[in-house]
Amino acid sequence: MLPREFLRENAERLLSEFPERFANSGLERFVDLDGERRGLVTRLEEKRRRRNELTAGRGKPDPETLAEMKGLKDEIRELEAETERVEAELAAAEQGIPNAPQDSVPRGRDESANRVERTWGEPRRFDFQPAAHWDLGPALGILDFERGAKLAGARFTVLTGAGARLSRALASFMLDLQTREHGYLEVAPPLLNNAETLFGTGQLPKFETDLFRTREGLYLVPTAEVPLTNLHRNEILAADSLPLRYTACTPCFRAEAGAAGRDTRGIFRQHQFEKVEIVALTTPEDSPAALEALTGHAEEVLRRLELPYRVVSLCTGDLGFASAKTYDLEVWLPAQKTYREISSCSNCDSFQARRANIRFRPAIGQKLEFVHTLNGSGLAIGRTLVAVLENYQRADGSIEIPKALRPHMDGIAEIRRPA
Repeated sequence: MLPREFLRENAERLLSEFPERFANSGLERFVDLDGERRGLVTRLEEKRRRRNELTAGRGKPDPETLAEMKGLKDEIRELEAETERVEAELAAAEQGIPNAPQDSVPRGRDESANRVERTWGEPRRFDFQPAAHWDLGPALGILDFERGAKLAGARFTVLTGAGARLSRALASFMLDLQTREHGYLEVAPPLLNNAETLFGTGQLPKFETDLFRTREGLYLVPTAEVPLTNLHRNEILAADSLPLRYTACTPCFRAEAGAAGRDTRGIFRQHQFEKVEIVALTTPEDSPAALEALTGHAEEVLRRLELPYRVVSLCTGDLGFASAKTYDLEVWLPAQKTYREISSCSNCDSFQARRANIRFRPAIGQKLEFVHTLNGSGLAIGRTLVAVLENYQRADGSIEIPKALRPHMDGIAEIRRPA
């Protein structure tokens, strides 16, 4: 969350400068409720002060004083109840207000205003018409959409044989890279998290309909960002322990798998998918550089796999709820002849840390501060598998295995159609 003082002092500016982000966010209602609450608190304090004056008097109070005291008691009770009600509404409005964008974020209403920062690699030129992964996978016997639908419904897929092996190899490759070369600590977190954990990273209460909830009230994780960021919820960290870096490969579950009718074919947008997540907790002054580093760690996966990609800065109207700045990595998909998102790397400043109450003390005797949290996909396994299939396909329908993955596949160099 953003501090109340910040919202109180900057509401008019935020609404004026970023209408695409704050116009329907509840910020205007926050302002109204905040003013109402402060008025109630002032009246309540006045009544309490008058009550204290009367009760501090010496001797037995006269009938008029007794009557006033009784009236004050009733008024105070009513004002306390009204203040409590308005405070609850204020907190609800506050929880629905998104993070404030950093100054370097491009301004714009939607993804059309996103800014390409850099590209890497040249898209391969095929001497045949490249096929989409939803045709390549079934022909190779490694993706089974029909049985996925039979088992669970739409937006579920079964990976078999070399497809399952390739998925496992990608996860192993990514985890090894992040832990051995980039200094992340691997974690195997619970896949069911409580509501407080989901609140900490901003999924609750705003995005509850996007989540799978059990009858016991736990939620299937939509991303490992949730448990990794909350590892230190309600903790005070030592300044010299920062930065903390964590990574995990988990299944991810999302009840809402994107816009209706979009990406209904293939495995690009699923209700269940695997992803390697990378998370960092830093001091405020170090977080800008930490975002560049974390984004580079995700980029390195694509470079090692030799997959062409570009880095895009999301504009103010396209930023995620908790993010203050986000880079999307978009990989080239030859069958679609376009770049598609394969990772989002975000700096959330202190927004999540305030919700999760993660603090540190810069030095002995200094005031506690909230850490800054960062997260990124390093990468989404299914989407990386799609990119490998489409970019490494051959004219006969076989798939070359990227050199970086072969050690994780016992040296297998290609996937061919079943005999």
